[in-house]
Amino acid sequence: MAAFTSDQILGDIVTADPSTTRILSRFGIDFCCHGQRTLGDACAADGVDAQELLAALNSSTAPAQRADWAGFDDPALIAHIVSTHHRFLWDEFPRLAELVDKVARVHGRNHGELVRVRELFHQLRAGMEPHLRTEETMLFPEISLRAGRPDRPLSDELRNELAANQREHDNAGRLLAELRELTDGYTIPADACASYTAMLSGLADLESDIHLHVHKENNVLFPRVLATAATA
Repeated sequence: MAAFTSDQILGDIVTADPSTTRILSRFGIDFCCHGQRTLGDACAADGVDAQELLAALNSSTAPAQRADWAGFDDPALIAHIVSTHHRFLWDEFPRLAELVDKVARVHGRNHGELVRVRELFHQLRAGMEPHLRTEETMLFPEISLRAGRPDRPLSDELRNELAANQREHDNAGRLLAELRELTDGYTIPADACASYTAMLSGLADLESDIHLHVHKENNVLFPRVLATAATA
């Protein structure tokens, strides 16, 4: 694959090679909620050295692997999102809730930021779980139904739900960004016990999964739905 450039769209970079998400996250680049920006524009907005980021992206010796899901139609992509990302979140939120509460209780005296970490995590969970239910019971079934009927008009209700869904994605992105900042990029402190370490590892995995999850919806699925509606 040719080298990445500053005029490429972030969402296209991630779809072309999902392994780039780790590098983009390390540099603090939002590729999911704001994935329609070019890499250069994102770097300028976020105060990131574009040449340094491009050097990191282009230094990988592993061949780029285009995502299998990039070629899925809408129903198949929805099934993939639900079985991969929704299932992960349904399983992880209860497990991490116990860890976050325990670590804040045990280590909060020495690590005052853990009180805010606990608050942010529970805000994220409280927003995401209803979000997942709405996708599974209303939004995704309607999109799948339209996939078999390309002439079916896009209802105002569905347009409004898509817009609300993306606002909820933005909110989740803000909460995750604050979690990353509070934990210094999920850095494990010297006095961390096994539970503390497991919590930070779990939060890092949660961030990574939600970012890719939102990318698939904001930058692949939803634009296709709107594009199809525009030509119907």
